[in-house]
Amino acid sequence: MFYHVLKYVLLGPLLRLVFRPRIEGLDHVPASGPAIVAGNHLSFSDHFLMPAVLHRRITFLAKAEYFTGPGLKGRLTAFFFRSAGQIPVDRSGKEAGQAAIREGLGVLAKDELLGIYPEGTRSHDGRLYKGKVGVAVMALRAGVPVVPCAMIGTFEAQPPGRKIPKVHPVVIRFGEPLDFSRYAGMEREKAVLRAVTDEIMYAILTLSGQEYVDRYAADVKAEETEKAEKAAKGRKFPRLPQR
Repeated sequence: MFYHVLKYVLLGPLLRLVFRPRIEGLDHVPASGPAIVAGNHLSFSDHFLMPAVLHRRITFLAKAEYFTGPGLKGRLTAFFFRSAGQIPVDRSGKEAGQAAIREGLGVLAKDELLGIYPEGTRSHDGRLYKGKVGVAVMALRAGVPVVPCAMIGTFEAQPPGRKIPKVHPVVIRFGEPLDFSRYAGMEREKAVLRAVTDEIMYAILTLSGQEYVDRYAADVKAEETEKAEKAAKGRKFPRLPQR
């Protein structure tokens, strides 16, 4: 019930009023039956804007950190995500990934929409990064179509580090459903999973027009964080000149 109150009474109308998102290709989202909506992930606002424009309820696999934050803010955030029907996902290892797949398949088994960001994390620079194969595993095991989705303008509205989004034009663009039935029974083939995931990412890229990076976003983030920390340490403790 809270999901519908949030969507139709509290948050949904506010988001539509403030952002006035332009919706394209909404008819590509199946009116019934299970399907995966796979999108790029540019902003925290994506969690709210996409569900606000869909006619059907959608359940996202959300990172577990949203459910375990400390203090009053953490408890409120956890309450919000749980009440909205979102599923916490531990991203700390292979076993955690299998648990996320089981949760996602459970949503699809109930003939519902499952939302997923194949990049695994928000883009820190607005580019589109390599997708993880979990989306392919679920699509093949459940035998469901994948609807690519591009969020455009949300990075500018709420880039990383900005708590309150600013008003900026937003486009939410859905592409034609991708059918992977030709790969039925091949969900254990690594090459097939990679091919399916790359096809999904290419569809998102075509819709979004982003620059593509053929690396995992988490790896690039980690490298850049390490470089920044080394640079900061160097400024704090400059090397003395050699005598």
